[in-house]
This record gives sequence, C-alpha cells and structure tokens, in this order.
Amino acid sequence: MSSNPFALSKVSHVIAISSCKGGVGKSTIAAALALELAHRGFRTGLLDMDIFGPSLPALFQLHNIQAQINEFKMAVPIDCRNLKLMSFGFLWGDAPAVMRGPMVTKYIQQVLFQTDWGELDYLILDLPPGTGDVQLTITQSIKLTGAVIVTTQHTLSLVDTARGILMFEKVKVPILGVIENMAYFVTPDTGKKYTIFGEHKAGNLAQRFGIRTLVEIPILEALSLPMSQYQPDVYIQKAGEALLQAVKDGESSQAQLTETAFKEGQVVLTFSDGRVLAAKAFDLRVHCPCAGCVSETTGERMVDITKIPADIFPRDIMPLGHYAVNIIWSDNHSSGIYPYVLFEHLKH
Repeated sequence: MSSNPFALSKVSHVIAISSCKGGVGKSTIAAALALELAHRGFRTGLLDMDIFGPSLPALFQLHNIQAQINEFKMAVPIDCRNLKLMSFGFLWGDAPAVMRGPMVTKYIQQVLFQTDWGELDYLILDLPPGTGDVQLTITQSIKLTGAVIVTTQHTLSLVDTARGILMFEKVKVPILGVIENMAYFVTPDTGKKYTIFGEHKAGNLAQRFGIRTLVEIPILEALSLPMSQYQPDVYIQKAGEALLQAVKDGESSQAQLTETAFKEGQVVLTFSDGRVLAAKAFDLRVHCPCAGCVSETTGERMVDITKIPADIFPRDIMPLGHYAVNIIWSDNHSSGIYPYVLFEHLKH
C-alpha cells in the first residue's frame, strides 16, 4: 500500500473510542455506536486500531476475510450493514503481530492514510486500551473531532479514566463524554437493579471530572450477540443521540478560558465572555477529587489537611477542554482534575 495524505480529506468527523483499562466492552460499544450512526443515515466507517489483538472481524463474524488493494494501492474497506470496516485482522489474518514501537507507529500510520474511505460523515476509531504508542501516534497524525472514554464503575476503571482524560487533553483532543458500560443489571423476573461494580461513593463522573456522561448502559443481552445480528437498542440510541449533541456543542461557539492566574491566594479563571471563577488555592487542594485524595470505595476524603501548606500555590494550571483545569501544586501533587463546578461550589 502507498501513502495517501488525502485519504481522510473527505471524512467530516473522526471520533476516537478509548478505554484506559481492558475488559470494559470498548470495542463492542464502538461497533454498536457505529451501527447506530449508520442506522440514522450517516455515512459511517469503523476502524479497528488494535494492532496486537484486532477484534472487529470476530465482532462482525467476518472470519477469513482479506481486504483488497485497489488501483491506487490503497486498502478497500469491507462493506457490512451500511458500514465501512477496516482492521489489521483484514490485512494480516490471525498472524500475531510481534513488533516494537517504531514499527507499530509505521503500521498505524499506514492503516490511517492508506485506506480508501471515500466520503464519510463519521469515522469511528476503536483504540486499543491504554495510553501508549498507538494513542500518541493517532493524536499526532490526524485531527480528531474528539474522544469518548468507555469505562465501568469499578474502582480501577475510574482511576484509569482520569489518566485517559489527562492524556487526551495533553495532546489537545476534546473529550466528548464518558460511557459507563455494564453499569448495572436488572433481573428480568423482579426488575430489581443490581450495581455489579458498586455505586460511585465519591460522586458521579460529571462531578469528579466535569465532563458529561453520555449514557449508563446496563448489562445487555443485545450487546453479547455478534454485530451481524445486533438490533438497535434504546441505550445505544441514547448514546448515539448524546454523542451527536456533544459533537454539535463542540462545534458551536462556547466561552473559552482565556486566562489563568494566581492572585492573592486564589486560583482565578477568566473566560472570553467576561465570566470569572475564583477559589482559594488551599480550598482547591483540600477538595482535590483524585483517587489519591478521595476513597473510591467509601467516598471519604483521605487528605491530611495538616500536611497541606497554608501558602500552597499552583506551579502550573492546564485547561482541560470546556470543563476543568489540571493543577500542578507547589507540594508536587499533580493528579487532580478540578471541574468548573467545583470552583462554583468553593467560591466565597
């Protein structure tokens, strides 16, 4: 295949579906979302970016399918259920990928720029778990409309969600929202609701990180079936609607954070519409919502106030999209995400 820098020139929106922890159902959600967009009439493509463990052929029961190369020496996506599909599994089959970082980067760029997508409204990228070479290569190679993070309510998943948010923000990719998968289970006989991974004792994701939760999806039989048999589900429909709204909101004019400052013991945020948010630095540090400061299981605050310097100050303030800032403090604490709603709560 030969490189074509214009391969994505006719793709209107590129959305990454990510998870920082495996086993949360990310690939299934990515496929279901792509099908939902196609069902709504959008020209949609789905690209499986997992070079070491591609799952798209199994999800759609497209075994032993080999992608063809056209006259322009570009890979031709597989057409299935009004979707254009591409995966390393269609290029290499079941052969294991054994390679180091530089080769991974090369092949990721090839599948991005050497697939003949044609005209698409949405291209969904199913990223592998984590925050490694694949994620960095993609974010540095193309302009993403935004990212959706798939997680569960499990403690480890919630911790990794914060890492994923910070990773995308550092490479300036907007977070469109979070999908909480396998959030609960409803028994068919009694209708009783069980939260398999427990309740959020420390507040929901919107409160913790300042970003929207697109939908909470229960354990669904519909999502356990192959995507070749999948039928529209109300929860995926809600997720699709929320995703489209998030994209629309991101394209509309919003008040931008234009200045961050530390004045008279306060962290001050100034926006393009003249709005100002301010909170005492000490109060912000005390109310840090990160997993090191708040117990994920009990919701109890674990910060020892006596060990926080009264004159603590921010060494750096990094804006995170339209919803929060990340602050590196003078005591070297740096994992906190401080949503604007927290500033509102702490203002005097």
